[in-house]
Amino acid sequence: MRHLFVLLSLFCSISHAQEKPQKHTCRILFLERPSGAPTVLHLFDGENSQKVELPSMNLSPVYELPAGPLNLMLLPAPPQNPEKPPLGAPAAKVPETMTDFYLLVISDPANKVAPVRLQVVDASTDRLRKGHTLWFNLSDLLIGGKLGDESLIIKPGGTAVMGPPRNGAGDYPVSIAYRKAGADAHYPICETRWGYDPRSRSLGFIVPQAGTGIPRVMMFSDFRSESKKRVEGTP
Repeated sequence: MRHLFVLLSLFCSISHAQEKPQKHTCRILFLERPSGAPTVLHLFDGENSQKVELPSMNLSPVYELPAGPLNLMLLPAPPQNPEKPPLGAPAAKVPETMTDFYLLVISDPANKVAPVRLQVVDASTDRLRKGHTLWFNLSDLLIGGKLGDESLIIKPGGTAVMGPPRNGAGDYPVSIAYRKAGADAHYPICETRWGYDPRSRSLGFIVPQAGTGIPRVMMFSDFRSESKKRVEGTP
């Protein structure tokens, strides 16, 4: 009977640990940050705030946030009253189940609290696995190409998840082109070689360029070492 009690107690402890909500982790990217835009702001999660970097050409460090559903805001400084944050601040909601995500920051000069707006991108492992790339086509062009062993087609304004471009780490050939609406001809964007690390996830962007009809390709690699995961709680 004593052994049964010990086993039941252990089972209850394990079940409680499994049901404990997971904390969130995120990385931030300020895509095409204009001159004069903030490079740091404070990320407010509804109770606490932390100073965060807003890099334009790389992903930020990994930031940890409390478990549960979040109502995030970016502020120029920690709110004086956490229960009454500034009205109109750039905000985004994160569901409890989205334990890892990217926070894309876009310029919004009309916002008087902080001149940005936010977009949350799910980076959960069932959505974006290691070795895969999540593509965003921010142009009004049809994008197609061949990246190593993978083919890529993204509709205007669309997204796509691309699998590993090769088997194992190394370089692979890249050929990406675009097609205008209603046209049959394809025009090259880039023909080159990129490096691949199966331990990393990646974000790819097709971005229109002012003054030219040729869009720009931007790629950001997200590698997180095992030691960093343990310290910062990254899944």
